[in-house]
Amino acid sequence: MRIVGIIQARMGSTRLPGKVLRELRGRSVLGWVVRAARQAETLDDLVVATTTEAADDAVVAECRRLGVAWHRGAVDDVLGRYVAAVREHPGDAVMRFTADCPLLDPVVIREAALVFRAVPGLDYLSTGLARTLPRGLDVEIVSLPALLRADREATDHHRAHVTSYVYTCPGRSRLLGLAYPPAADDLRVTLDTPDDWRLISRVAGEFGDRCVPYATLVSWLRARPEVCLLNAHVQQKELQEA
Repeated sequence: MRIVGIIQARMGSTRLPGKVLRELRGRSVLGWVVRAARQAETLDDLVVATTTEAADDAVVAECRRLGVAWHRGAVDDVLGRYVAAVREHPGDAVMRFTADCPLLDPVVIREAALVFRAVPGLDYLSTGLARTLPRGLDVEIVSLPALLRADREATDHHRAHVTSYVYTCPGRSRLLGLAYPPAADDLRVTLDTPDDWRLISRVAGEFGDRCVPYATLVSWLRARPEVCLLNAHVQQKELQEA
């Protein structure tokens, strides 16, 4: 089974504009995500899905610097961007990444791909169905047929969230959740606000420019509640919010 990794990335952000190209220990946030995906050594291809907006010329320039392929599409139709990207870079399934998750663990990426390949007939696998990992470490994979069905049928916020149509339509898809106990879903290491940046900067300041195993990261955060409090108040956007 050929799995293509697609990273959605754009400069526009309502809460932290330009976050995907912020420098973190000498490497862009997007560069951290690309490195984690590559270090997993399980993806057959990797492409960044950005937009046709002029501001995202900077994302394309960073893709060139990183040596990673890119596709440009509509700002609001992220699902359409994914479908167009996988048509240019064919695969049997897509592993979805967002460029605001610099602390992804390559081991989790690799294990998710191994499980997806080992279970015939899956439409969707995610660590977020029964969330146990900190927000910002989740991995999800969608089969090409399920992605194309969503592209044909999905409307409104489902087009912004790419996979939500697949996992919120009971009976339409075969789903599998991947869990990593003990639960650490109360922790937040995704980048959406200035306070998220403060926490992620503390992590990178401690561990340096490298991928940190999720268990090591969770243990370090649990031992430092004052660091966790930096962004504990941040509310994740609702699914219906594009």
